[in-house]
Amino acid sequence: MKAYLTRHAQVFMRTLGDFARSPAATLLTVVMIGVTLVLPTGLYVGLLNLQRLTLGWQPRGSLSAYLAKGVPHATVIAAIRQIPGVASIRYISPAEGLRAFATSSGLGTTAVVFRHHNPLPGVAVVTPLGTKPSSVAHLAAQLKTVPGIAHVQSNLAWVKRLDAALALGHRIVVILAVALGLALILIIGNTTRAAVASRADEISVVGLVGGTNAFIRRPFLYAGALTGGLGALCALILLEAAFLALDGPIAALDRAYGAHYHLSGPDLSQALGLLGLGALLGWLGARIAVGRALRSRRI
Repeated sequence: MKAYLTRHAQVFMRTLGDFARSPAATLLTVVMIGVTLVLPTGLYVGLLNLQRLTLGWQPRGSLSAYLAKGVPHATVIAAIRQIPGVASIRYISPAEGLRAFATSSGLGTTAVVFRHHNPLPGVAVVTPLGTKPSSVAHLAAQLKTVPGIAHVQSNLAWVKRLDAALALGHRIVVILAVALGLALILIIGNTTRAAVASRADEISVVGLVGGTNAFIRRPFLYAGALTGGLGALCALILLEAAFLALDGPIAALDRAYGAHYHLSGPDLSQALGLLGLGALLGWLGARIAVGRALRSRRI
């Protein structure tokens, strides 16, 4: 086992030496792989940020029950609590609704004129236990039968549209990832094929003295995995630079809308996953290229 690990360590150090002897070619390949990986990774992280942003909005599938004028809200709230499938209820009084309207509309003290005759009704925001469309629709139908409720409004329609848009975005990311993953395999395969051709005489001698195919493949597999891993690291650096460039405009947008949202880059598990995926695709591209060369008896 010790000898086996020693041989692998020697091949690894030799691969690093080969990279150091041709820094320009290595850097060009790494940057090319980084640019290839940054697009699907950036889209994926962008979708995650959009999902985190929507979680702060009104609860998914929540129902707004508008109370009729002159109806005691305590009676209506008590009746709603008796309905099965209700997770929580939050009552918004007409005065609270007016203050929220004054703040969100930018009218400020102008809305004070409505205090003597507030046109806004009381609202009971009902959060259902489940978010399935059928259960939310059933709960909305039950709320409409409660005495004192004039109108029931659901946000289920925009939730469906948002979920459909996010599902489409995830599908696009998967398609791009597969296509650009194949491109990465081709890039590293061509690089490996050129390296094999340049060392054809050396490899022939190794074969004549008893070197196995596994021994011949090993340095190329290390080179492919390292190139893919370094390309993934380059993609992470490019993505972080893009987020830094977007930080200023997003902060200005936050100030304009009074929001408090921070754009988040890949976390540790996602970064490690991208590095592992880059190394795996690099290994696979090198494995395919060397395998074809060995089968064609060109080395």
